[in-house]
Amino acid sequence: MEQNTLPGMNVGVVGDKSKSTNNMKNSKQVRSKRLHAELSALLTDPSCMSAGISAFPDGENFFKWAGTIHGPSDSPYEGMELKLQMEFSDDYPLKPPNCKFTSPVWHPNVDMAGRICLDILSEKWSAAMDIRGLLLSLQSLLNDPNPNSPLNAQAANQWVKERESYNLKVKEHFKSKSAK
Repeated sequence: MEQNTLPGMNVGVVGDKSKSTNNMKNSKQVRSKRLHAELSALLTDPSCMSAGISAFPDGENFFKWAGTIHGPSDSPYEGMELKLQMEFSDDYPLKPPNCKFTSPVWHPNVDMAGRICLDILSEKWSAAMDIRGLLLSLQSLLNDPNPNSPLNAQAANQWVKERESYNLKVKEHFKSKSAK
């Protein structure tokens, strides 16, 4: 059976492993190219430094990054340097990176393991988003939690009902857990 195709057009057949292998190879190339561009932008954009955000590959694995967010001014996180890790799947930038804080964070939308509840890390992610925007969103989340969607119900309750106590707990939690 002959197929009408344009010259150079690769037509895959159901069950054709070469097509799925090529798609996987292409997605990895897209991920790699995109991350190189984002890293370059993060390293050269002076607004990143002034905003107190940074990210770069963590060791030998270019698809696992270490990030830093300085706590926002006039927040209980002010003066803190919060560390996080980001892992990029083969589907990046179509899917968000897997992010979690490695520094201790007392927050309604961060659980004790550092996992983060933020809509742009799931259903609201768009391929148009980048790491700079993600880091700025996480920094903003620190000062503006969503207690209606908590991962840490105790922190959410404290943030809503006992703000001063919450602010003290943020600092105490960071200091006590960071010292270990």
